[in-house]
Amino acid sequence: MGNSSWSNDAYKHLRANYSTKSTAQVFGSRSIDKDMSPRGVAFRESRDSVTHPESLAIGVFLDETGSMGAIPEMLVRHKLGHLMNTLLAHGVPDAHVLFGGIGDQYADHSPLQVGQFEAGTDELNQWLTKIFLEGGGGGQSMESYALAWLFFARHTSIDCFEKRNQKGFLFTIGDEGVHKMLEKDFLSNLLGYQFYEDIPAEQLLAEAQRMYHVFHLHVTETGTGTSGIIHDWRKLLQERLILVEDYNNIAEIIASTVAVVMGADLKKVVAAFDTTTAQQVSNALVQINNGVITGKQSGIVSL
Repeated sequence: MGNSSWSNDAYKHLRANYSTKSTAQVFGSRSIDKDMSPRGVAFRESRDSVTHPESLAIGVFLDETGSMGAIPEMLVRHKLGHLMNTLLAHGVPDAHVLFGGIGDQYADHSPLQVGQFEAGTDELNQWLTKIFLEGGGGGQSMESYALAWLFFARHTSIDCFEKRNQKGFLFTIGDEGVHKMLEKDFLSNLLGYQFYEDIPAEQLLAEAQRMYHVFHLHVTETGTGTSGIIHDWRKLLQERLILVEDYNNIAEIIASTVAVVMGADLKKVVAAFDTTTAQQVSNALVQINNGVITGKQSGIVSL
């Protein structure tokens, strides 16, 4: 996957087409799409190609529960171009982006949905709009973000790491805390093979961090961004917890994070954004910009 390329003209055409469609028409899935089911998947692969000789794997898992369902729609209708163009403009020409969905393991029918690593406009749009917006959630102020860590740790194969020892990126997005344990029976049923013990979320995070820079974007504007939830996330991820004031800026935050970790200057990255967006992105990334995280092989790599 990931052999095609981004086209602004193609995205303009898609946006124009979506302008006359409802949310239900854009996101047509009424249950999990069979192509996004994690059951029985050995690996999702990001491979180098003639078109993308130095691929960089980037996972973006969107909370598809009730409070967060507007974010996938915002990306499709307005911000997919901002994501890709910011990457392209700041030293990331070979990004392979995988879109997925995250829900609640206790309340949702489809708590994990996984697309493919892609680079082309039509393919990225295809997987993003295949996400089933279940609109559930368990009312416990927690979601199953650790499912993304598990899948990326154990079910992805990426050339950037395997060939060049360069970590990929994994972003989860939501407004809740993370369930601290994934039960063996649930995992066996979800993924289609036997698990013999429950797995702590903290263990899965550590596994994912072997191959990926793992970040969580915590959306504070929905009213669930309590100090307790933020404290727990900060304990897990330290500077890799990113607080989001306005979810409309998520595409810019993701792309800017990748660009800065890969060596770009944050001030130059945000210079292309409007004043409000530039300030909010700068605020969100202040700890990353001042830290020691880098994606360059010769630099410091912090887990």
